[in-house]
Amino acid sequence: MPELPEVEVTRLSFALGIRGATILSASLGKPLRWPLGLDPARLQGLQVVDVRRRGKYLLIDLSAGLLLVHLGMSGSVIFAKGLPAQGKHDHFDLHTSQGTLRLNDPRRFGAVVFAPGESDAVAQKLLGKLGVEPLGEDFDGPAFYQGLQQRKAAIKQVLLAGDVVVGVGNIYASEALFMAAIRPTTRASRLSRPRVLRLQQAIRTVLARAVEKGGSTLRDFSNAQGESGHFQLEAMVYARQGEPCRVCGTPIKAIKQGQRSTFFCPQCQKP
Repeated sequence: MPELPEVEVTRLSFALGIRGATILSASLGKPLRWPLGLDPARLQGLQVVDVRRRGKYLLIDLSAGLLLVHLGMSGSVIFAKGLPAQGKHDHFDLHTSQGTLRLNDPRRFGAVVFAPGESDAVAQKLLGKLGVEPLGEDFDGPAFYQGLQQRKAAIKQVLLAGDVVVGVGNIYASEALFMAAIRPTTRASRLSRPRVLRLQQAIRTVLARAVEKGGSTLRDFSNAQGESGHFQLEAMVYARQGEPCRVCGTPIKAIKQGQRSTFFCPQCQKP
């Protein structure tokens, strides 16, 4: 599933190219998880003002309203001129004066939703409960500590929930917890202030590095220019069960937490 770095990499790969474009038309393929919310013909003539990100959502600001794009489990977008006709897994095309933005999603868990504004009920239903942005200035160590003090679940599960800090998905939660030397099963409220501050910095470092490396391509992720990511090549624990820890040599362990695989070093990461 594309996580925050992959969504940010996707945004960076087409935001400049589509900014200022006029929408010529929009077309839908097979239905996605949620309906678009308006007749696609009503998008014609609107201008693309900017492309932002909130958690794992791409926010395409228009001269009237915005489009919220979610890549789901297997989605990706491409932005180019002269694209061929939609294929069976192409579900949304935004034809503009500067190229076509296309959402491809084989599993159809993605979505493109129109909202009149970010404060509108449609947008708030998707964005309203998201936690603080981990790469933003508001991701403050003391506030993060206070948020974790209220949570009795395992720290890995709290990170994945996204209501304390948003977008730290499965890959990067495992990597950040390793960097902070914290066992994924440790109860969030048990973490001391110094350990939480280390985790906060580790989250920032891991996510920023992942964006720099173009995200992680485990199966078929690519950005809007068709380029793959390479962060997975330097992962310390993720998907390395049984392999020696790159720090101490202890075999990496894998467990299930909430039906998701968790990877950690039993020597380097303490409860």
